[in-house]
Amino acid sequence: MNGTPLKPGATIGFVGLGNMGLPMVRRLLAAGYRIRAYDRARASVDALAGHLAASDLAASDLAASDLAASDLDGGVAADAATTARGADAVVLMLPDSDVVEAVLQDDGLLAAAAPGTVVVDMGSSRPLSTRALAERAAARGVGLVDAPVSGGVKGAVDGTLTVMAGGEPGDFDRVRPILETVGRRVLHLGPAGAGHALKALNNLMSATHLLLTSEAMLAGQRFGLDPAVMLEAVNGSSGRSGSTERKWPDYVLPGTFDSGFGLRLMLKDMRIAVDLAEATGVEPRLGRAATDLWADAADHLPPAADHTEIVTRLRQLLEDHRD
Repeated sequence: MNGTPLKPGATIGFVGLGNMGLPMVRRLLAAGYRIRAYDRARASVDALAGHLAASDLAASDLAASDLAASDLDGGVAADAATTARGADAVVLMLPDSDVVEAVLQDDGLLAAAAPGTVVVDMGSSRPLSTRALAERAAARGVGLVDAPVSGGVKGAVDGTLTVMAGGEPGDFDRVRPILETVGRRVLHLGPAGAGHALKALNNLMSATHLLLTSEAMLAGQRFGLDPAVMLEAVNGSSGRSGSTERKWPDYVLPGTFDSGFGLRLMLKDMRIAVDLAEATGVEPRLGRAATDLWADAADHLPPAADHTEIVTRLRQLLEDHRD
């Protein structure tokens, strides 16, 4: 497939305007890409429309209302399939493989994409499902690159995400400028599914770090240590991690628990990683134990709980034990 890079001025479809998707769209618009965006949630569409109305982008880059004609060059699309008509690439920022497959197949996005289009799945999906979708897309002359990200909402806003990409080299080269607009570190890891595999493994590591960090921090507090001083010491020592450097100081100590990444999404990625490890012959004993503890938290915390609220569940267990 043609690997000519898609530079600003290219038309990009974008499906999924949640906590991560909306700031990514804003960065692409600011860089000069023409955007056709869609989300089933009306509030997300309204948030984008408000951004467009307040911006000073050229009128040709915008659509004042739902996009009804396939030859318009940006703004808010009427449905998922419309984002792909005439687009050079379509970015998906969706929660899981089932939703991605529904958008591509049931909602008609894949059928609407012309040969040569590259679909970029930037959410967290099952690697084997991604490979199957890539084969299905290739049969239509459409490329598929899996490019999940790490760095959270702040990274999406700042354009500092790490992007872990899988797919054919020509497809990756074509969408690389798009990925570099939203990410600071963009890595091509191998064929389709490679990005989603590493993303799941990364999140298993991240979730296990946060769980162990939280247990240690709670033990230190109960011993009488100041948590802020504990973090300062650990962050200059060998126990430091993203949990001690960002999650505890930014979301746990202030009690905001608003990282923007849900606890159940983290659990979903952990399960993907554990399944992947088992499929390769690796026995994920610690990973499985951590996943079981996160599953317990998911059973006891509200549906919209942020993943940093795993600390809340640990505190509940301490109180239960005290009683």
